[in-house]
Amino acid sequence: MRDMIRLVSSAGTGFTYYTNKNKRTTTNKLEFKKYDPVVRKHVMFTEMKMPNPKKQG
Repeated sequence: MRDMIRLVSSAGTGFTYYTNKNKRTTTNKLEFKKYDPVVRKHVMFTEMKMPNPKKQG
């Protein structure tokens, strides 16, 4: 029941982390303070939906 999610930087750099979460136990959106190498600082990363792989090509 673990689903892949992406964490997007709030600094607006477009840098993302990919991880997974258990949707049954964690129903709200995740927010982490992680390192953004583009701005070289720790910033907030918020959960966003994964891009649809069928629309990429």
